[in-house]
Amino acid sequence: MRKLHEDGILNSLAWVIMPDHLHWLFQLGEQMTLSEAMKRLKARSAHAINRCHGRHGAIWQKGYYDHALRDEEDIQGIARYIVANPLRAGIIEKIGEYPLWDAIWL
Repeated sequence: MRKLHEDGILNSLAWVIMPDHLHWLFQLGEQMTLSEAMKRLKARSAHAINRCHGRHGAIWQKGYYDHALRDEEDIQGIARYIVANPLRAGIIEKIGEYPLWDAIWL
């Protein structure tokens, strides 16, 4: 995720990594399509995870769910919703207890 942001492929706004999925709010640049960016994320992260755990094979499910925001949608509200996923899932009681999230507004 960080590499895609640093390479200017996209601008990360908010994200949270859940035990079995990822929520990520970002603005896509003009270098890649959404499909290409997701393919790169999945390939690089699967390779790194497999290397770390001494295994091989698929990490991610095929495909992904995306939702394009309209101009009138509250981006900060959506970011708050994203980072609050661990709270709603009952994993934590306070967002500060969960380490795997970030948002540019904080």
